[in-house]
Amino acid sequence: MRGLAAIGASEPQKRVQFDRPLTPWLFLAPQLAVVVIFFYWPSVEAVLSSFYIEDPFGFGATFVGMENYSDALTNARYQATAAFTAFFCVVVTALSLGIGLLLAVKADKVIRGAGPYKTVLISVYAIAPPVAGLIGMMIFDQHIGPITELFAFFGHDLRVGVNYWDTAIAVITISVWKQIPYNFIFFLSGLQTVPVSVREAALIDARSGWRRFRDIVLPLLAPTAFFLLIINITYAMFDTFAIFDVVVKDKPANNPMTLVYKVYLDGFKGNDIGGSSAQSVILMVVVAALTVVQFRFLERRVHYG
Repeated sequence: MRGLAAIGASEPQKRVQFDRPLTPWLFLAPQLAVVVIFFYWPSVEAVLSSFYIEDPFGFGATFVGMENYSDALTNARYQATAAFTAFFCVVVTALSLGIGLLLAVKADKVIRGAGPYKTVLISVYAIAPPVAGLIGMMIFDQHIGPITELFAFFGHDLRVGVNYWDTAIAVITISVWKQIPYNFIFFLSGLQTVPVSVREAALIDARSGWRRFRDIVLPLLAPTAFFLLIINITYAMFDTFAIFDVVVKDKPANNPMTLVYKVYLDGFKGNDIGGSSAQSVILMVVVAALTVVQFRFLERRVHYG
């Protein structure tokens, strides 16, 4: 029997083979077509357009080299937008992750009524970003908004769409509210995979609940937290576009916005195709560099055990 087992172990494993070499490429063709048409082709066109000043109706283009990039990087409005984008990403990511983790820890301890409790927390994720923006505008409405009335109770006249930081508070609140359920789902799933034996051993080693969570549970959640960190930064930079569009659309020009929304305004409303293309390329480089930093330095601290 051992001889037969040894012979079976020494035999090469069977691999799926196709009769024709083009067959696997035919299966991959639809996905490759989507990637090329909707990702690589627009990216190449954006890079090419960034070196030109183009007529918005396509009647001509003038090569200007790096002028669009220098104009964007030296423009005070662009610098202020970049600073707000960084601030917005940090605040939204920190609050979304923190509140999502807190709710997941509390939900993990619920015994009675756990199903309805978790359903209520998760249900917000089903709302699309534009709808979340509309709901947020109703909550922050200057006439009937409960948040506006709450601020008025403390003596502050909240004017969303008019005051810069009032608008910033509104978009941050709406964006965090929209993203919390996503983080809650993953954190709760991670908490439920922590072995009971590990938790019981932690009860013996540490009497403090906070110490058990910091030293035992949180390191086990590191892979989940790292994944959510990347997802939340991407969400704050890109997926909040619809929320900004609802909140600041048709409002005075001194409202906060992210770099992605500024690319849209300059390109589609300002008809500055070359300038907006240069801004999109700059944003693409920043995101690529940020991704490299995250995987190069932060992932080292993640334990996949």
